[in-house]
Amino acid sequence: MNEQTVISNYGPDFIGCRTRIGSSSNWQSSDGRQPNILYANSGLMNSTGFKPCFTWVKPLVCIAVMLTIFGVGNCDATAGHVWMIGHEDGNTATSHEPASANAPASANAPASANAVAPQVEKINQLISASWAEYELSPSAIEEDGKWVRRLFIDLLGRIPSVSELKEFQNDPSKDPRQALVNRLLYDDRYTLDYARNWTTIWSNLLIGRTGGTARNSLINREGMQKYLRDSFARNKSYDLFVRELVTATGTTQPGKENFNGAANFLIDKVNDENATLATSSVSKIFMGLQIQCTQCHNHPFNDWKQEKYWEFNAFFRQSRGLRRFVEGTNDIEYAELVDQDYAGESRNPDKADLFYELRNGLVKVAYPVFVDGTKVESSGYVEDVNRRKELADLMLQSKYIDQSIVNRMWGHFFGYGFTKPIDDLGPHNIPSHPALLEYLSTEFRTNGYDSKRLISWIVLSEAYQLSSRSSAGNKPDDPLLGEQPRFTHYYIRPMGAEELYESLLVATRADGSSQDYQMTEQMKSQWLQQFSRAFGTDEGDESINFAGTITQVLMMFNGGMIRSATKGDGGGFLQQVINDPNTDAKGKVDQLFLAAFARRPSRKEALAFMTLIQTAKSPTEGIEDVWWALLNSNEFIFNH
Repeated sequence: MNEQTVISNYGPDFIGCRTRIGSSSNWQSSDGRQPNILYANSGLMNSTGFKPCFTWVKPLVCIAVMLTIFGVGNCDATAGHVWMIGHEDGNTATSHEPASANAPASANAPASANAVAPQVEKINQLISASWAEYELSPSAIEEDGKWVRRLFIDLLGRIPSVSELKEFQNDPSKDPRQALVNRLLYDDRYTLDYARNWTTIWSNLLIGRTGGTARNSLINREGMQKYLRDSFARNKSYDLFVRELVTATGTTQPGKENFNGAANFLIDKVNDENATLATSSVSKIFMGLQIQCTQCHNHPFNDWKQEKYWEFNAFFRQSRGLRRFVEGTNDIEYAELVDQDYAGESRNPDKADLFYELRNGLVKVAYPVFVDGTKVESSGYVEDVNRRKELADLMLQSKYIDQSIVNRMWGHFFGYGFTKPIDDLGPHNIPSHPALLEYLSTEFRTNGYDSKRLISWIVLSEAYQLSSRSSAGNKPDDPLLGEQPRFTHYYIRPMGAEELYESLLVATRADGSSQDYQMTEQMKSQWLQQFSRAFGTDEGDESINFAGTITQVLMMFNGGMIRSATKGDGGGFLQQVINDPNTDAKGKVDQLFLAAFARRPSRKEALAFMTLIQTAKSPTEGIEDVWWALLNSNEFIFNH
């Protein structure tokens, strides 16, 4: 009889079976048939919150490790949160012990790094006022270890390594949480991680996960990422960041003359059907205005007219993406974004007009006019007026640029912004916390568009410190029911595809070591291709077929990355744990829990996994199974 290890990720009615055959791990039932997989690894959302998802098999004989009994990865469907059993001995996963002083932060850290910023106090005041208005009470403050894990995922796009978690535990600072925020933002040790994560986020936003992967694309993905990585590593001010992206000219490929990686944002978009994609992308990403709704008709929810879209579109008519070929061939080597004179559709560059058709068939003319009604000279000659530069000036003078990024950043850290969708700040969409949005927008502008300061204000706020477990006093605060978020507790969500990839890398080599940057990015890009799909619509839509899907399930159960991670002789973190002569079986289980969950197991969990190790064919195989189970649990896959 083949040895089998069975785990139940999410409930007592369904179990998953990991069957060992020879030296490899494969998925099948004990009678040799493939299991009937329904769902696994993630939560399906409905009006009651996160409902459990399961893998169903029919094994004849299995060694069962019922993780839900022991609290790993269980879901509290009524509360809509990952439920993690508390430590029966009353201890948490973190305890502060004396340690050496932390490495000094970068000189770029604010001078008042150890004081509570007035912006944080104001956020707390305005959020508390909202709680009182709606008669809600906040959840308890989250345990240290779980909060550290949350912060690493949101800020660096990965879970902490064991050594990073222990550094926090041993921090003698008066406020270790604030010290950690400053360390992740300003310590040179984390500059690359910070830049990598925000490069990933903004690459997906600006060019999509598939941008630059098609053969006919003018986008050079490496060039886009280089620009973003340099910008975030230097903490470039957001206003300059926006200006450079909106006005960029130059070549797209690193190493080419006149290289400007920022040009990759618009190079495909300005050529697409009279720059319609450039129009919708710039307005939505940087101003939170979905004017694409007015491309063919007046806006259905406010008084915006169709002319607003085409007046904004006129700003991009001087720009073109040009192909540069390998000499003597028809092969595209790279591309170049240029500004050139625009004659207009009536072929009169002094006016440089464009025409659009109303739904009743009437044709009207449009010239460059900003969304607030400010007109720009209509000449199509670049030497008379550079329309994209004029647009950047007008954008940065408007309130939209500040409110849009504040709303987007808040949504990144909490899972929900002040509006839904996050990039729709139109007059028809009233924010959940208008005073807070206005205040943070003003402070962001006043403080020089410093993104790291904005981040620190958000993550040091009381709302971000709260547990993901709801309480009797905040049950109604459930955005899944269609209610506006009140941020009385942290809203759980599955990790994004990139976050899970990076977290698996950290968890499986938990010492925090890293490979060559470009090699890592190429491997990640190849891994993500199995989940991404571009639709080629006029809004550049694409989908990520990841959370809660069969593709993700199979990848997590038996994908190459998981197989490598759970091999005791693979040379990574697991082998270090197995071969440590100074750590007994309980200590090894502790190390695995710390690496996966940033906490130690409860007594019940430790006993269960110790039994599994002791009854396995060998201690090594038992530890491999424990590690596989932890990596496939909700508690690992969710950010909570």
